[in-house]
Amino acid sequence: MATLQASTTSTGAIVSDPQAVRELCESYCFGTLDWEVTEDGELTIWGYDDFEVYEARENGLPDYEGGIVTHEFLRELANHLEADEEFDIQTAGFTKCRFPVLAKRYVVRDGEVLHADLSSPNPIDEWE
Repeated sequence: MATLQASTTSTGAIVSDPQAVRELCESYCFGTLDWEVTEDGELTIWGYDDFEVYEARENGLPDYEGGIVTHEFLRELANHLEADEEFDIQTAGFTKCRFPVLAKRYVVRDGEVLHADLSSPNPIDEWE
């Protein structure tokens, strides 16, 4: 059986209500990723897993039947970022030497969530 090997890391972003963001994070499951909201209100997420978010069941386990809710989590988080803050979280990984590799990025800023991955190639501008 092939196993995904991935790493995820984020920038730190200051949130307006640290306790509300802690409660938000506690209501979701991040696989084996770790998260922290410091006393100063800085949120970070990191670890050796893909950034996929599931709702948490009452027993704290992921609700796999409910599906991946990463976008919903990030939209909720967007409401808690301080003005001019940006939360950037990136994942890169692979399964053995199989194609394709995993690479994705989410950026939360100004109340919106942006997503990028390797699925849409764009032409390179010609050298001038």
